[in-house]
Amino acid sequence: MCGIAGILHRDGRPASPVTLKAMTDIIAHRGPDGEGHYCDGPAGLGHRRLSIIDLTDAARQPMATRDGRYVLSYNGEIYNFHELKAELSARGHLFHSSGDSEVLLTAFVEWGLSALLRLNGMFAFAIWDTKERKLTIARDRFGVKPVYYAEVDGAFLFASEIKAFRGFPGFSARMDIGGLAEYLTFQNFFTDKTLFAGVKLLSAGCYLEVKAGREPLAPKRYWDFHFQEPEGPVDEARALDELDFLFRQAVSRQMVSDVDVGSYLSGGMDSGSITALAAAQLPFMRTFTVGFDLNSASGVELGYDERSKAEHMSYLFKTEHYEMVLKAGDMERALPRLAWHLEEPRVGQSYPNYYAAKLASKFVKVVLSGTGGDELFAGYPWRYYRAVVNDDFDHYVDKYSGFWQRLVPSDLLPQMMAPVWAEASTVSTQEIFRNVFQDHAHTLTRPEDYINHSLYFEAKTFLNGLLVVDDKLAMAHGLEGRVPFLDNDLVDFAMRLPAKMKLGNLTEVVRLNENEPGGKAERYFEKTRDGKLILRKMMGRHIPAQVADREKQGFSAPDASWFKGESIDYVRRRLMNDRARIYAYVDRRTVKTLIDDHLEGRQNRRLLIWSLLNLEQFCEAYL
Repeated sequence: MCGIAGILHRDGRPASPVTLKAMTDIIAHRGPDGEGHYCDGPAGLGHRRLSIIDLTDAARQPMATRDGRYVLSYNGEIYNFHELKAELSARGHLFHSSGDSEVLLTAFVEWGLSALLRLNGMFAFAIWDTKERKLTIARDRFGVKPVYYAEVDGAFLFASEIKAFRGFPGFSARMDIGGLAEYLTFQNFFTDKTLFAGVKLLSAGCYLEVKAGREPLAPKRYWDFHFQEPEGPVDEARALDELDFLFRQAVSRQMVSDVDVGSYLSGGMDSGSITALAAAQLPFMRTFTVGFDLNSASGVELGYDERSKAEHMSYLFKTEHYEMVLKAGDMERALPRLAWHLEEPRVGQSYPNYYAAKLASKFVKVVLSGTGGDELFAGYPWRYYRAVVNDDFDHYVDKYSGFWQRLVPSDLLPQMMAPVWAEASTVSTQEIFRNVFQDHAHTLTRPEDYINHSLYFEAKTFLNGLLVVDDKLAMAHGLEGRVPFLDNDLVDFAMRLPAKMKLGNLTEVVRLNENEPGGKAERYFEKTRDGKLILRKMMGRHIPAQVADREKQGFSAPDASWFKGESIDYVRRRLMNDRARIYAYVDRRTVKTLIDDHLEGRQNRRLLIWSLLNLEQFCEAYL
C-alpha cells in the first residue's frame, strides 16, 4: 500500500525530478516508510512506500525490469501473487524480491494488458514502457484503490490523490460546476468527474494508455459487474457450502502480510464474521470499534452506539479490543484535516471513519473491513423494493433516480445553484443516472431483473464512493484497509446467485400497490432485516445466530440530534455566515431555508448539513 504520482509531458519536454518529488511529498502520509523517483525524458514516476509485504529494499519502487524496458509505480496488494509467481517462474522468469510488486511487473511483461484479468487484489498502478514510449495506468476491477488524472499545460498527470497535482507548476484548483451539481444531487459522483475542474477519477475496472501527442485520452474497460439470474435452479445447501468456502478463502487470502493485521469490529455480522475467521488464524488479533455519546440522541439514533455488541464479539473471539467514543465536538475538531485528506466529499458522514482509522493505526498497519457485503448480497432491501415493479427500463430510471437524490431534488437544483446556474444548467442528473447503465443490458422482464439492475447500480456508484472514502481516510493515517468481500471468486459467486436467495419478501413486494392506503408498501420499504439471506445463513456457522439475524445498521453518528443541539452554534457559524465560501456556488437564502427545516424539526436534513459543512471546508482548503 503506497502513494503513486507521475508526469508524462505529451509535448516532449523533460520531466523534472524536483516537480516529481514535490508531488510525492504532498502525499507522504500514504507512504511514510520510503520514497523513490524515476525520470526518463518526458516521463516521471514517483512513489511513497508503506511497507506491508517484503520490507526490504528489494521491493523499493519505482521498480524496473532487469532489461530496463518497463518501470512500475504501484499502490495496492495482489493477494494471489504467490500463485502468479509460481506460474511465471515456470515460464522462466527470475525474481529478486519476495513481494507482489515484482510479480505484478513481471505479469505485465509476460501477458500485457490481459494480466489485469489475472490479478486478484486491489491496485492502482502506472507502467512506463521505455521502448514504446507509452504510459499505462490501471485500476482494480472493484475500485478499491483510486488513481486520478489531469492534463495541465501539455502534461499528463496522475496520482493516488488529487492534492499531489498541487506540486506541479501550472495546476490551479477550480470548482467543477458540473461536478458540484452531481454531488449536490446524489451526495456522490456517478461519472468520472470530481469537484476539481479538469481532474478525473479513472473508473474502476479500467485502464488508460497515454503517449506523446494530442490524441484524446480514452479509458478502456477490462471488467465490469454483471448481476444476473442463473439459467437453472440453484440448490441452496450446495450454495451455502460454496459461499462458506469462498468466504473463508477470501479472508485467508487477505491475511497475507509481513506486519500486524487487525480488524474493524462493529456489532454487525459482516465485520463480526471476518473477525471470527481472522482471529482463528492470528493468536493476538486486534479489533477496533468507534461508538457515540448518546446523551442528546433520540429516536432511532439511540441504537447507533454498538460498543456493547462489539465488546461481546471481542469476548467470543478473544481479540485484543480497543474502542473510541465520539461526541458532538469531535466532528468540528476533525473536519479541517478530514476535508484535506478526503479532497472531494462523497457518500455518508465520513468523520467516524476518520477516527476509526486513526484508532486502528496506533496498533496495526493493516485493517480488515466488511465493506462490500451489503452491495453484493442485497443488504439494503428498502432501496431495491422501491424499484421492483416497473413498466420498462425508462420507468425504472424515472422512479429510482428520484429515490437516489440524497441531498437536493433535481427540481430544486436551479434555485439551490442560482449563482452558477448558467453554467450548471447543461447538467442533466437524470441522464447521469441513466448513463450508469450505458454498458449494461436493458432487457428487463422480471422483478428479479430490476433487483439485479439495482445491485449493479449500487456496486458502480454507492460502493465506489465508500471505497474512495475508506482509502483516503485510512491512508491519512498510514493504514492499509483491506476488504475481503471484494475477492474475485467471492464476487463472481455473489453475482450468479438468484435474487430470492438474497431477499425474502420479493414475492410479496411485487404484489404491492405503492399507492394503497394504510402505508403497507412503505412498511416493506422500511424493512432492514430482510436482505442478505444466504449470507446470514452462512455466517450463522461462524457467529452467534442473533448476530447473523440482526437488523441492518449503518455506521453513523447521531448528527440529526447534534445538529439541533450541541453542534447548532457550529452549524450557524459556518453555514449561516454571509461570508461563507460556498455562497459563490449555492444560494444563501435556499440553504438557510433547508437548514431551518432541520433545526426546527420539520425534516431530517442531516446529510445535507454535513455535506455543506464539508463543502465549506473543501473550499477553504483547496479553492
